[in-house]
Amino acid sequence: MTATSGMENAVGSGKLSTREDRLHRGSKVVGVFSMQGWGQVLNQAILMILLLIFNAGSGEEPISQTNTQWTYRISFVIPMVGTFWLIYYRAYHMKAASKQLAATKKKNSVTGYDTESLRLTFKYFTPRVLATAGGWFANDVFFYGAKLFSSDFIKVISPNTKSIFVTWQWSFINCVVTLMGYYAAIMLVDNKLYGRKWMQIMGFLLCFIVYVVPAFHYHYYTQAAHIHSFQAMYFLGSFFNQFGPNCITFLVAGEVFPTPIRATAHGISAACGKLGALLAAILFNYIDTQTKFYFVPWWGIFGMFLTYFFLPDTTGLDLKEQERRWRFIREGRENEYHGVAIHPKHLSLWERFRGVGKYYDPELDYQQRVEEYRSEWEAIMARRSEETKTSDDVDLAFVEDDLLEGSVHNYFHRTSSFTKSQSVEKVTEAEPSE
Repeated sequence: MTATSGMENAVGSGKLSTREDRLHRGSKVVGVFSMQGWGQVLNQAILMILLLIFNAGSGEEPISQTNTQWTYRISFVIPMVGTFWLIYYRAYHMKAASKQLAATKKKNSVTGYDTESLRLTFKYFTPRVLATAGGWFANDVFFYGAKLFSSDFIKVISPNTKSIFVTWQWSFINCVVTLMGYYAAIMLVDNKLYGRKWMQIMGFLLCFIVYVVPAFHYHYYTQAAHIHSFQAMYFLGSFFNQFGPNCITFLVAGEVFPTPIRATAHGISAACGKLGALLAAILFNYIDTQTKFYFVPWWGIFGMFLTYFFLPDTTGLDLKEQERRWRFIREGRENEYHGVAIHPKHLSLWERFRGVGKYYDPELDYQQRVEEYRSEWEAIMARRSEETKTSDDVDLAFVEDDLLEGSVHNYFHRTSSFTKSQSVEKVTEAEPSE
């Protein structure tokens, strides 16, 4: 829910997908997604403050059932207020996003559930679905697995305490470390030398390292003399999970697919992620702490493998090019698309091996784009030259205005046959009839 506006405004199609958006789209989406981290920090802080309020300024036991009920119930009421405000704001103050979505659907001939689009998705984008869904699955085993056995970790570093307040204090520190990972991701997610793909690969790799080391030397690191090293590795795992797959799996699942199938593919990927969380939730009830450390790291290798071979890097890619390529695919002319969406740097290793990028040709693409934009511009001007406009025409302005401004508009106005024919008609109408 926290990332909804970020996805609508930063991974959209049309007027908002500008050059600036192309260069900063990732940081915008991850910036909104970081509210998840802030929610965790604030939730833990609220719990500790409420416990102190209702337990006479003490976080130590005994804690009555009434105080416990008040603490937890109010901790749910506070974020509920924000949720209702979000619903109100989205419904009454973000109408442009809904109009833009409707206009984009109209432009791409999307009228509802489209079985043909689903078929083409798995024909052309199965490796991408495998990368986004499998990567999300592996990440959620890490992410929710670490959350689920955080109490076991705290028992290791504080073996003699039975206070829930001490447990919450350690959880708060872990949430702060996690939040730092979000902001590290914001800083580098749009960097062309690092970007999405390498951030996810390195995140999976480093999570593997910091979990596999204590797994095979568990008794060594749980000794009092080495407990701080164990603590540091656990916190580093939380940091690199955010500065890596947790942020990137959400982002790329909304970027590597064109608009008509984006929601479906993103939903499939997210559902697979929840299966990973479910696996951790069930399995961790039946294994001890060291076995949990044995189990978790290998998902980092699995996620790293899928990312390296099957995930394309969308850093710096204008998502309009995904729409153009999809249009050629829908028309059965996929080999006639020559644009940047099939540039080798924006294809996965598997796609490059399969020869998807062999049709990339910037010169032919330039010629195609000029003619496409000219046709769009003439269609827009033809509609606007009519005496009346429909509401659909007004809505289409959300995806058309970039063709009606600046040098692009001036060029087509000078060279278009439509403009010349309009001028001839005006001259003819101005001549007196004999």
